[in-house]
Order: sequence, then structure tokens, then C-alpha cells
Amino acid sequence: MALAVGIVGLPNVGKSTLFNALSDAGAESKNFPFCTIDPNQGMVPVPDPRLDALVKIVEPNKVVPTTVEFLDIAGLVKGASQGEGLGNKFLSHIRGVDAIVHVVRCFEDDNIIHVDGKVDPVGDAEVINTELLLRDMQSVEQRLSKARKQAKSGDKLEKQAVVTCERVLEAMGGGTPARSIELSAADEEVLRDLFLLTAKPVLYVANVSEEQLTDEDDAHVTALKQLAAEEGAEAVVISAAIESEIASLEAEERAEFLESLGLEEPGLNRLIFKAYELLELITYFTAGKKEVRAWTIRRGTLAPGAAGKIHSDFERGFIRAEVMGFSELVELGSEAAVRAKGRLRLEGKDYVVQDGDVMHFRFNV
Repeated sequence: MALAVGIVGLPNVGKSTLFNALSDAGAESKNFPFCTIDPNQGMVPVPDPRLDALVKIVEPNKVVPTTVEFLDIAGLVKGASQGEGLGNKFLSHIRGVDAIVHVVRCFEDDNIIHVDGKVDPVGDAEVINTELLLRDMQSVEQRLSKARKQAKSGDKLEKQAVVTCERVLEAMGGGTPARSIELSAADEEVLRDLFLLTAKPVLYVANVSEEQLTDEDDAHVTALKQLAAEEGAEAVVISAAIESEIASLEAEERAEFLESLGLEEPGLNRLIFKAYELLELITYFTAGKKEVRAWTIRRGTLAPGAAGKIHSDFERGFIRAEVMGFSELVELGSEAAVRAKGRLRLEGKDYVVQDGDVMHFRFNV
């Protein structure tokens, strides 16, 4: 599974700069609105020190990290839900992503134009959130109109759709996003095909200057964090400009540069990890001489489902899984040592895969 994350925000907040740093794909980044029209796409390897440790132990011929797909979606503006700034086209690009990274400008720079002429993180975030909500309300209203007509024939699902859509519209009219509305299984069935924008989990990125990175009391960042907390979301503080510089360096230079900034790791790593947490994703590994590979699955996935990520035959003919804990493998130094110590576990169809499990699957089709 490749996690798809859409990067959104107002024009000139640093979305494309952040995307460039993430994917090194050279997305166009200029100082005027709407320079990004079609979304840029980049597949980004997920940094995981556990994968590096497994490589040292196994010494495989090939290493395959798991990946995240990032989409740099054009800057939205006030009125996007009504088509302003090609808004309807841009909003449609958000429908296919699993999560939203909402980049908010928290830095002052007279050389970079702000669409409203001033830096106001909370106001900027609310502009985007309002446009997403208004577009969702249009979708729900259209579904309600259809449901009211078809419910007259006695259709059970359409009767439920009327009840669901009326309640959801009322909540949205009060400013509540779909992800914060309590929904029953019947409600979810009605709304499933609408792919509501505000149903997607959101991670805020406070895009700051280098000076702001070490300022824990910065007013702009504090305000954005407070907004995120009120929504039950999280905010990550990143300097897109600094991340872009870090991404352009060789590994040794990168470590020295991070140390000079007082940082332990690139902010992009934290961004990717937070995106994983947001969607309740975990990683398991397969490790052999031919290949060491990381696989992404939902937390709570059973062993046959995890096997199915490799190939559908593995799930269909699942017999058992041979499982080693990552820490046990590192501690003992080899799979042979894990087996010798009796620490290799045989797990069946009901086993819930844990983050960091190193697995071999036995199957028969």
C-alpha cells in the first residue's frame, strides 16, 4: 500500500518547496499564485533506521523501503468552492488522497507575496478549512436532493440517506468537519461514495524561518498549534527552505548541517512519521539474502492480510507465519541465532501483526 498524502494550503505558503524537499522532483515553485495547476506527484521512501539495521545483519542483494506518495496540490483561495482560482479542479485533486498535509505560512518575508498581504496562520488555515467544508456541503446537499426524490418510493437506503444528510448538513453548517461528526454504520454507508474532503485526517505544517525553528514561544506557531489542538489534530514545525537545503546535501554533509542547526533529524522524517500515526499505519519486514523489504499495513491487520500485501496467493493459501521481533533479531545477530534460542514464533491466522515484526510466510495454493 502506498499512502497518498495531499499537500494543500494558500498560494505562496511553501507547498512546492516542501514537496521538492520530500521528493527531490523539482516541482515548479515561483512567487505568484497558481504556478502549480496539475498536482505534482512524488514517491518518497520512508526513512526507517530498522531497515538499515536489518541490512547490516542480512547483507541482502536488494533493499526496498516502503514509500509514501505526496501530491503537491495547487494553492487554494477564498471562494475555491465556488470555482475561484480554478478551485473546483483543485478541490477534486484532494478527493483521492488518504490524508491532508495542510501547510500554513508562519514566516515573515517581504520578498514573498502573501495573497492577503499579511501573515495570519489561523486566518489562513480557516480559509482553506472553510472552502473544504463548503465543497462538502455541496456534495451532501446534492445527495440529499436525490435521496428525497427516491425515498418516496419507499427505498430503505434512501430514507436513511435523508436522515443522514440532514443531520450532517446541520453539523457542517455549524462549522463541524465530517471527521468530527459521530456517524453510525448506516451513516457511513450513505456517505462512503461522497469522498468528503473534511472526512480526511489532517496534519498541519507550520512553515517557519530558520530563526523560528528554535523559538518555542513564536506567536504564529503557538496560534497554529492551538487551532490544531482545538480540532483534535497535530501540528509539525518545519522550515521548508531549510529542508530543501538539507535534501540537496550528501549524507555526511547532511549530518553536519543538522548538527549545526541543533537538529537530530530532518523535519521531513517527523512529517512522514506523523502521517503514519495519523492513518494508524505500521511497518513489518521480510528479510533474506535476495531482498530486505519494508511493508506498510494498517494497525490491527491479521497475518493473512499482511501476507496479502506481498501477493494475493500468500493470503489465499496462508498456512502460518514465522515471526521474529525486530529487537530480538538485532540482539541475537542472525535468524539462525533466533531459531537456536527458540525465539522464532509460529503464528496462525488470528495473529495481529505488530510494528517491526520480521516475517516469513508459509502458504499453499
